Amino acid sequence: MTIMAPEAVGESLDPRDPLLRLSTFFDDGSIELLHERDRSGVLAAAGTVNGVRTIAFCTDGTVMGGAMGTDGCRHIVDAYDTAIEEQSPIVGIWHSGGARLAEGVRALHAVGLVFEAMIRASGYIPQISVVVGFAAGGAAYGPALTDVVIMAPEGRVFVTGPDVVRSVTGEDVDMASLGGPDTHHKKSGVCHIVADDELDAYERGRRLVGLFCQQGHFDRAKAEAGESDLHALLPESPRRAYDVHPIVTELLDKEDGVSTFEEFQAKWAPSMVVGLGRLSGRTVGVLANNPLRLGGCLNSESAEKAARFVRLCDAFGIPLVVIVDVPGYLPGVDQEWGGVVRRGAKLLHAFGEASVPRVTLVTRKIYGGAYIAMNSRSLNATKVFAWPDAEVAVMGAKAAVGILHKKKLAAVEDPVEREALHEQLAVEHEKIAGGVDSAIEIGVVDEKIDPSLTRSKLAQALAEAPARRGRHKNIPL
Repeated sequence: MTIMAPEAVGESLDPRDPLLRLSTFFDDGSIELLHERDRSGVLAAAGTVNGVRTIAFCTDGTVMGGAMGTDGCRHIVDAYDTAIEEQSPIVGIWHSGGARLAEGVRALHAVGLVFEAMIRASGYIPQISVVVGFAAGGAAYGPALTDVVIMAPEGRVFVTGPDVVRSVTGEDVDMASLGGPDTHHKKSGVCHIVADDELDAYERGRRLVGLFCQQGHFDRAKAEAGESDLHALLPESPRRAYDVHPIVTELLDKEDGVSTFEEFQAKWAPSMVVGLGRLSGRTVGVLANNPLRLGGCLNSESAEKAARFVRLCDAFGIPLVVIVDVPGYLPGVDQEWGGVVRRGAKLLHAFGEASVPRVTLVTRKIYGGAYIAMNSRSLNATKVFAWPDAEVAVMGAKAAVGILHKKKLAAVEDPVEREALHEQLAVEHEKIAGGVDSAIEIGVVDEKIDPSLTRSKLAQALAEAPARRGRHKNIPL
């Protein structure tokens, strides 16, 4: 992608020029302004993104720092009305200091009308925010109300700036630490994707438009052509941690040798991996426990992250693939006080209400309450598959035996003999209560599959399920 020549945007060479930014985002030559240029601080336009009709607006950093007044907000609301009427995706490019102080309460009311338009569009059309400068004060909530937030390195999102924070609380913080992409990607979870630079931010936004709006169809030949032994990516020891990302990228399609996986919120709640990609030619949403982080445990943040993502995919009819290797919920006082019950319930509710086809793959283990939460048959999963040596149980066999046979083990005085007995009882218990065959007999797993046929099995199950879409908004959980 190249920036338009200066003559195409008039005499301005200012990189903050909204026409320059919009023209860079859209397909070459496709931009159509939705209103005449003015001093409102906002420019809205229509165009195409890889052929997809798209509406976009850009706050104008060259006019009062992109501050939003009544006229500028009206342009954004009109852009939303157009996008909703056309059922087109809408993209906001943000560089705004918030509401215009000189307009007082009128500006606040106008910004509120923008929020109302965003909420009205929620779950109906995809909304993508690209933050390339400040999104401060009231403008901070604009991106936060949308489905996906992309931040360029210069992006800054905060309600109150460093000076106000310092004067009120005495805390000394700079703008990057307060509201930069690293902060919102690691600590707050506001940012879904951190771009390398502004051009990369636009390119990531363009990719998302394609994933949301050109969802494609399942192609069995593509699934079979991309098969590999995914089980080989697991460590030999079942107790050893590993990174789930290679399994996700190998499972999904590649385009020109590059994975189609677009991960969201990679550094926030990293024990849960979520993102969009293509499986056998079709857009899917992927959720995967990551044993490299917290052993793959569910915690309050990862449950909330997963719940929001499930509802996003359900709202836009995107089928779900859930890759499971989870020992349970993370224990601890901080977790209980941090709302693991309340936030964990969000994930249960999200899967329980989801209408889209959704399949689960148990790769290594699934224990305890996390068994239910990770798209179980109890919550009406379309299909639950498991690799042959996976475990499905209330807890690990050795831990279960330690409770069930506590007295028997305690009666063995020699530590070596006790450990040998413990191992023997664990093997016997796993055959009875934790194996895949037992889970199939009970009805909580549908099929034991060859790991080398995983792509085909998942794609086939999703393709055969009725295509559905949830009818709800995508609240920022």
